[in-house]
Amino acid sequence: MSERADAPRHYGPKIMRIELTPVFVPFHETVKQAMQSGSGGLGMAIAAEEAWLGGDFVICRLIADDGNIGTGEAFVWLPETGVSPEQIIDAIDHALGRYVLGESPFNVERIRHRMECNVARNEVAKGLLDMACYDLMGRIAGRPASDFMGGRSVDKIPLAALIPLMDVDSMAGFAEYFHGEGVQTLRIKLGNNIQEDEKIIRRIREALGDNVRLRVDYNGAYSATEAVRAIKAIEPFGIDFAEQPVRASEYVGMAYVQKRVDTPLMAHEGCFSLQDIVTLMELGAIGVVGINSERPGGVTSALRAIACAEQRGMGVVIHNQTLGIASATQIHLAAARHHSLGHAAELFGHVMLEDDLIIEPIDYSSGFATVPQGPGWGVSLDEDALKKYAKGHAVEIKS
Repeated sequence: MSERADAPRHYGPKIMRIELTPVFVPFHETVKQAMQSGSGGLGMAIAAEEAWLGGDFVICRLIADDGNIGTGEAFVWLPETGVSPEQIIDAIDHALGRYVLGESPFNVERIRHRMECNVARNEVAKGLLDMACYDLMGRIAGRPASDFMGGRSVDKIPLAALIPLMDVDSMAGFAEYFHGEGVQTLRIKLGNNIQEDEKIIRRIREALGDNVRLRVDYNGAYSATEAVRAIKAIEPFGIDFAEQPVRASEYVGMAYVQKRVDTPLMAHEGCFSLQDIVTLMELGAIGVVGINSERPGGVTSALRAIACAEQRGMGVVIHNQTLGIASATQIHLAAARHHSLGHAAELFGHVMLEDDLIIEPIDYSSGFATVPQGPGWGVSLDEDALKKYAKGHAVEIKS
């Protein structure tokens, strides 16, 4: 592969090969049962018709010419991300890969700029490559990936737990269980109707007291006028923020709601790029910024989003149901930007999925996640598990 005339000289290892593997990991049986017994068979107020039985992912490995390997992971679910693993792989194979091959992984800004200039949107695919670059940097330098995000501020990050939308007694039971395990923040799925929402929050607040932090997620269940009434109904119980009360595409609707409630809003289903976040900020449509391993497209853009939020006095929430690679990524990011977040991270893949595809287990205990030790993400891909859960052969792209 020939370099552009304006390309900088490389004084370290270059990325010479990309390997992309589509993966499907089922949910634990208990999780499937809980979801199927809940709203819409999904445990949330979302109108998707297909059963959600597990997680679809793409595992990316960047292989440098010195033999070091950096790993990334993208989670996809069509009702939210709108792309399949195969589409992500195709975008990298036929377009994005050329802006990574032959590059130093340390040139994340240059790689990001070239991808943005040459391929519109595709934030999930771009973020997958960007994530793997940070792991590869750490492997080459023998340093944790958080060192390339400003350095680790804490050794453990606080966690939030997810309560699926079910009958009130079951939701209260889940809330009490997680609180007993040391979790001090809960994300509660709502959205069947306003009266039921109020009943659920009242029950959980009365059961756990005022010291537990509550956040709610509507998954776009309401119209803008309904959302205002729904949020006002639960505001007396002290809510940190309300996630996606209206449909993903309704930016104006989000702004309408945010101007009429005291609770900060957070966009999720409708927020994939850094520009989406800035637009929502400028519209006055959000009070909290939500990011994860695929939104707004990798670590480099996530760092920008966190800085943007901090400048505006907004909190940041990191949350996802990922395998071990992306969970480690988000833990490193949260530890490096701990003082800028203001909210506990919610990483629920280890609870929901039957395998996390890593060898070294991440320590999730007493309501905290410990930052993995070692170079890069500090975790290694389990090759046997990768083979077990792969949906097809790995696609290999060479320089």
